Amino acid sequence: MLGIIVATLFISLSANIVLKRYGLPTIIGYIFTGTIIAYLFGLHNAVDNHELKEIAEFGIVFLMFTIGLEFSIKHLRDMKYEVFVVGSLQILLTIAVVMSICYYFLEIERHAALVFSMAVAMSSTAIILKTFNETGEINKRYGRNALGILIMQDMAVIPVLIIIGVMSTPEGSLSGVAFGVLIGIVILLVALYVIGKYLLEPFFNQIVKTKSNELFIGSILFLAIAASYGANLLGFSYSLGAFVAGMLIAETKYKHQAEADLIPFRDILLGIFFITVGMQIRFDIIYEYLHYVLLLLASIMFIKFTIIYFLVRISKLNNKRTTLKTAFSLIQIGEFALVILELARANSIIEASYTQVMIVTIVISMILTPFILKNLSKISDQFITEEYTDLDMDMQSYPFEGHLVVLGYGEFGQSVVASLKASGEVYLIVDNNIEQFQLAQKNNEPILFGNAANTGILKSSYLTRAKKVIVAIDNPKKLHLVCENLLKIITSENIIVKVHSKKEKEELLAMGLVDIVVENEATIKALQNYI
Repeated sequence: MLGIIVATLFISLSANIVLKRYGLPTIIGYIFTGTIIAYLFGLHNAVDNHELKEIAEFGIVFLMFTIGLEFSIKHLRDMKYEVFVVGSLQILLTIAVVMSICYYFLEIERHAALVFSMAVAMSSTAIILKTFNETGEINKRYGRNALGILIMQDMAVIPVLIIIGVMSTPEGSLSGVAFGVLIGIVILLVALYVIGKYLLEPFFNQIVKTKSNELFIGSILFLAIAASYGANLLGFSYSLGAFVAGMLIAETKYKHQAEADLIPFRDILLGIFFITVGMQIRFDIIYEYLHYVLLLLASIMFIKFTIIYFLVRISKLNNKRTTLKTAFSLIQIGEFALVILELARANSIIEASYTQVMIVTIVISMILTPFILKNLSKISDQFITEEYTDLDMDMQSYPFEGHLVVLGYGEFGQSVVASLKASGEVYLIVDNNIEQFQLAQKNNEPILFGNAANTGILKSSYLTRAKKVIVAIDNPKKLHLVCENLLKIITSENIIVKVHSKKEKEELLAMGLVDIVVENEATIKALQNYI
């Protein structure tokens, strides 16, 4: 067993290193790893192991928990047309078209046809948003359109999982899904709302006062797993409870820190899940149905492109170029389709041979996606040559741009903030000390709760769009770690660090930092000169 684990880790690391060089997602590497170890060690039947399935399923649980953390009522209100109109219609029309083709023309069983149609309706949130965030295209009109549709798809995951759960039970009836979903969600929401409103904030306050990062991470894991278990006791999927728990925490000041701490657990467990998916791939079946895979891929992409293009083009806010880019961005089948197919296969809703064909089709579409996204303009030029218009320019949705980020709100950090405020600068503070956080709130300061040593928290402060980052942290060890992480995200010219001694300055200079201020009476004045 230990040999299998070592081999799995080595293959997954090697595969993802190679894939990353070509901008491909790690999901592909995990699936590739699962396929290799299945053939090397004869583990095709290992996916039926109950313990392995439970562990892999918690990858989905933590994925839904982080989706819940991203759920924002304000965000949805600002993008209500893209999310609720275009997003909803895209899902419903895709399901209707694909299910009709599967059921009436291909004569696939009704439940299996519904599963296929729901899987096809999903696009890849992970690949699209990651690519668009890196290129800045998330702020363009087509980026906004894609984001809105993806948000609706993420929200649709919960009813999709519940529908699969209902179909997998002997007494399951699709006609009763709507009522069952409504009653169950109301009970769960009421229970978790009471906990969230009266217990969650005081609970976190006590945890944070211990100043123990281990306890904070443990509390997040406890809430995610406990909510999942509670939902399961009510007869729903683990994922539903995790999603609602994420939404509750999203309304607290601990949202960003919770997300940053949970991501490593989510990614590792999702990796296990996708490895189990890869273990199901059988080359003999692929070889037999290869022509169907290619035909299916082309057909799905054409159907999704046509539906998305039609829905987006209806809006007067979108010109032809913007519509084309939006449609091409979303023609792939997403990673959650693999989750849907795996759950359906595990519950004997669809046949294994159908699953094989769909998995290969999904993987190929995901491999193609990064190349499509990076060449949207060139692809659009093949269809239309009109000039860019204001509709295709940046949609500034970031609350901060050209600001200063102050890491730490201790005595020195407060002095820095006072100086910046007097100078009329726009700034954002980051601190995970609950007393200092509450003091900043009392002073009506823009502050983000989180550990500045975490790269996820640093990115949440819109670091790449900041004019300068001022490190005002007193703990030398933490300061050193923060600076290392900052250099992974931005250049040293945009970082200003305050230290206590010349020895600390020399250590940071060796790291490649340039603007370092040794604390003294002239610190603030010197800092202003750097800015």
